[in-house]
Amino acid sequence: MTTVQILIKKVLWRNHVFFPIVMWFLSRVIIWTTMLLITPKFFASLNWHWGIFDAWDGVHYRAIATTGYEFVNDGKQHNLAFFPLFPFTIRLLMQLGLSFEVAGLLINNLAFLAALYCLYLWLKEFYGTRVAQWGTAILCWYPASMFTGVIYTEGLYLFLSTATLRAFDKKQYSWMAIWGAMATATRPTGLALIPALIMAAIKERRNAIAYLASLATATGVLLFSLYCTIRFHDPLAFIAAQRGWRPSLGFDWQGWLNMLMQIVLGEKNWQFGWVKATSGWINDPWHPLIFILLSIGAYCLYHFRKSWIAVNLAYGFYTLVLLLLIWTDTHLMNQILNAFMVLSGIYCLWCCRQQLTAVTLMYGFCGVGLLLASGGTISLSRLAYGIVPLNVAMGMLVSRHPRLGSFTLGLFVALLAKLAVGFAQEQWVG
Repeated sequence: MTTVQILIKKVLWRNHVFFPIVMWFLSRVIIWTTMLLITPKFFASLNWHWGIFDAWDGVHYRAIATTGYEFVNDGKQHNLAFFPLFPFTIRLLMQLGLSFEVAGLLINNLAFLAALYCLYLWLKEFYGTRVAQWGTAILCWYPASMFTGVIYTEGLYLFLSTATLRAFDKKQYSWMAIWGAMATATRPTGLALIPALIMAAIKERRNAIAYLASLATATGVLLFSLYCTIRFHDPLAFIAAQRGWRPSLGFDWQGWLNMLMQIVLGEKNWQFGWVKATSGWINDPWHPLIFILLSIGAYCLYHFRKSWIAVNLAYGFYTLVLLLLIWTDTHLMNQILNAFMVLSGIYCLWCCRQQLTAVTLMYGFCGVGLLLASGGTISLSRLAYGIVPLNVAMGMLVSRHPRLGSFTLGLFVALLAKLAVGFAQEQWVG
């Protein structure tokens, strides 16, 4: 290794000033290059325009920022289901003369940069530099980080929730209350912070100020409830509005069964919980066959990882990645990522439960519990990605196995680019 390479490695991987911003910058390059340059080149119908960042949820944030909330309790989709802080900050910047698109991109991307710095410094102080590096890298390159580069709330919520957890561990209760109140005004999953902070305070036997600050984090959602009371005469109208997206509460076991079986058997083969046969054979025999081959290939790579040289292992791994990218369409990719982020997140939390701080562990399980109890499987990967302890636990686990971590990041980068292509085409990508 040359002196220049050693210097670069030292600067990028050990300097807490440069590491988060380099990770952030490189991920922006991948996301925006894929969306603005690569995708239009391969899909002639697509041209560069600001609306490429303003799809799906971005449409609702635009409506809130420009015309305000609307709601009728009829079970249909209304924008009151979206919490107010993100569109409110967009509106403030629009008052300064910025367009909706520019304001939304600035807030989301700069807030994500702040989240990376906050996460890196927090992990470095409580878990060490290696965990800080891997945790930051996982948060930055997980495929759902694509939503931190467009007009979504991911960047802002990750910053506020991470800042809340860090303030709790550092016993900075005033800041914890402020950041937490803003987090509960940003996304519904922010509500999981409240019981997590209280339970962590109980476990660590904190003083009364910790409990008061934990309760104060509910200020954001309480103010939103007050707004709903004044505007719609229903303090829980924002909860009723969620029914348009998730009609029923509770664990959606049927949705989970359908999702897992579609991954294994294929959507064409799985109908109503059984394999539908046509002329004595399944509709799409290639899907389960390819799934089996990919599973066998992945198992062989893991089982013989110590006996293979690094080059052959890398070739084998990225061959499987290439096959995965070719095999999966956008819908199947969403299903895989939904199952992966939740199941692997729970596994990583459990494996690292002895090393994680109490508030990190509590919020991780409370956040996942809230998602599973909310009904439905839509957007699980993106919503689980916003629960930062899952990323922390994943980073902590791969920090013990750097080679596995390197392959994981390589897979994440490929899937990140695939999601960016889908979003640029206005396909549903979670």
